[in-house]
Amino acid sequence: MIVTTILFLVGYLIITLEHPLKIEKAAVALVTGGLCWAWLSLSGNTGGIDNLLEHHLVEISSIVFFLLAAMTIVEVIESFDGFHLITKRLGFSNKRLLLVVIGLITFFLSAVLDNLATALVMLAVTAKRLPEGEDRLLFSGMIVVAANAGGAFSPIGDVTTTMLWIGGQLTFPRVVQALFLPSLISFLVPLALVAGRLKGKLEPAVEVTPVSAVPGRNLVFVVGAGFLIAVPLLKTWLHVPPYLSLLTGLGFLWIITEILGRGKLRYVDRRPTLPSALKKIDLPSILFFIGILIAVAALDDAGVLSVLASTLVSWLVNPALIAAFLGVLSSVFDNVPLVAGAARMFPLTQFATDTPFWHWLAFTAGTGGSLLVIGSAAGITAMGFSNLRFGWYARRIGLPALAGYLAGLAMLLLQIFIH
Repeated sequence: MIVTTILFLVGYLIITLEHPLKIEKAAVALVTGGLCWAWLSLSGNTGGIDNLLEHHLVEISSIVFFLLAAMTIVEVIESFDGFHLITKRLGFSNKRLLLVVIGLITFFLSAVLDNLATALVMLAVTAKRLPEGEDRLLFSGMIVVAANAGGAFSPIGDVTTTMLWIGGQLTFPRVVQALFLPSLISFLVPLALVAGRLKGKLEPAVEVTPVSAVPGRNLVFVVGAGFLIAVPLLKTWLHVPPYLSLLTGLGFLWIITEILGRGKLRYVDRRPTLPSALKKIDLPSILFFIGILIAVAALDDAGVLSVLASTLVSWLVNPALIAAFLGVLSSVFDNVPLVAGAARMFPLTQFATDTPFWHWLAFTAGTGGSLLVIGSAAGITAMGFSNLRFGWYARRIGLPALAGYLAGLAMLLLQIFIH
């Protein structure tokens, strides 16, 4: 157990130092997972690790298939310029109004399309409307906060909430009912604080009409977004696994894009296709999830997580404090292994489906990542896309995000008290 823990912690330390070390975190996660299981095999599992791994394979593969299908659908919509329906209406000259509108769009869109994809789209929109400088950095920081908050309350908005939903810890629409108001408040509080810093106006946007729009972009947007929205409904009503719903939707979208491509001679060499969208998928992120989930499964079978769970319960006692503590940790450490570990530390026999602990965990893991720019995939993306610096974010966005985080926790407490 000790060696397995050391291997995981060393791997995790290297992952957190990805940027200064310039080592891809997906590669480290895969190596960490492999080494943890290799040690388990050498340390007394006479039957080998095949049976143990097969026990975890269904859960891991269901999450990976879901993420792969969701990311592909979003990429197809983007390649067909389907998000034009949203971005073309952001011509406001008032900076505060523009921040409010972009923030609200990011918040609600991330609940449907996942927070990373939404952050990418809205960061690109912001870059078109604002020149480089302080205002653009403030917009980028708020996009990170809004994307994380919006993804937290939706079963398909954030990978951690998705993991809990697929794992049976949460159900739709109970998680939406429990987390919508806390998530909204955790976004509105920092929005109000940051908007007060904006002054002046922008030049009105001049919409440039393209020579020829991508054929069927509106249809692709409606169909793709429709299947994403329908996933939790299908799971609730028909008990269809989320990954199967999205894979089926991806198949329909593929057929539609193939039909749209017929007869469009001007797009013979450059028309969007689903295979071309597949090439743009963030495969390193998917491989990172695979490696982390494999490593966490090894910690589970080694007995590490059960010991950690007992320690947290004895120290913090209150499940709300445990979830809040894990949420703060998610600002420094990636929330995927934190949530994966918590889901294994606390079985459903201890905390049943839809008990407040799981709602707390989904909220804190999602919104806690906004406290520091390195705490979420959206934040890391903003660092590269908008040159959002760690120190600047901590000074200008970190405190408003913390105020929103605490306000959201207060709303969760109030809801529990009322009910």
